[in-house]
Amino acid sequence: MAENRASAYGEGVPCWVDAQLPDVAAGKRFYGDLFGWTFGEPGDREAPGAGVWARLGGEPVASLAPKRDGRMPTVWTVYFATPDAEALADRVWAAGGQVVTAPLPVADLGVTALVTDPEGAVFGLWQPGRHPGFGRRHEPGTFAWAELYARDTEAADDFYGGLFHDALFGPGAEPDFGRAAVGEVFAAEMPPHFVVHFRVEDCAAAVRSAVRLGGRVQVPPFETSYGKVAVVIDNQGASFAVLQR
Repeated sequence: MAENRASAYGEGVPCWVDAQLPDVAAGKRFYGDLFGWTFGEPGDREAPGAGVWARLGGEPVASLAPKRDGRMPTVWTVYFATPDAEALADRVWAAGGQVVTAPLPVADLGVTALVTDPEGAVFGLWQPGRHPGFGRRHEPGTFAWAELYARDTEAADDFYGGLFHDALFGPGAEPDFGRAAVGEVFAAEMPPHFVVHFRVEDCAAAVRSAVRLGGRVQVPPFETSYGKVAVVIDNQGASFAVLQR
């Protein structure tokens, strides 16, 4: 095991990611080749959102889930840990966000919910049961960062700073997410949203691999305060970033 998961994910720490895809089998081929993930081990279909767990070195790192409604976006979602999903969903609502999917148990694995911030950026909540979250992170082929692209960065600071104060500013805090203005990277008309980042050893090489596998480049490699990043779109339309640091 890469780390002590139970102690790693305090409230407001990104603890899981999943992709809602039209074709999970195609997603397994794409991400298995790109990141070296394996699939299909016992228990995989118990991941949050009833998806299939992706593993690296035998540890869970993400899940791929079938889209239940073709009208829903094909997207990667980041989940933030909480000891009480219902209470946190109430705080999201009180702070001006919306509750998209009310807290719902996922077998004995935990409780999940989908919410938005006041500008409409979607993110998940995860109250752990048997599944605390990532078995590996911060290494090649695993989650490394989540960046919020917002229109009103001051409002985003107020919302997330109030919601996840300890994870962002508490003693010893090492945040795994940040924020930027939409227009710094994307077209100004792009809706506010989170971009899930996966760590890679070579950003340019990862982009070439993604294109070879049927993906396309959304934003070519660029430098950030947290590393070299490129935003790509997989072979089904889900956007994510690769991060070299």
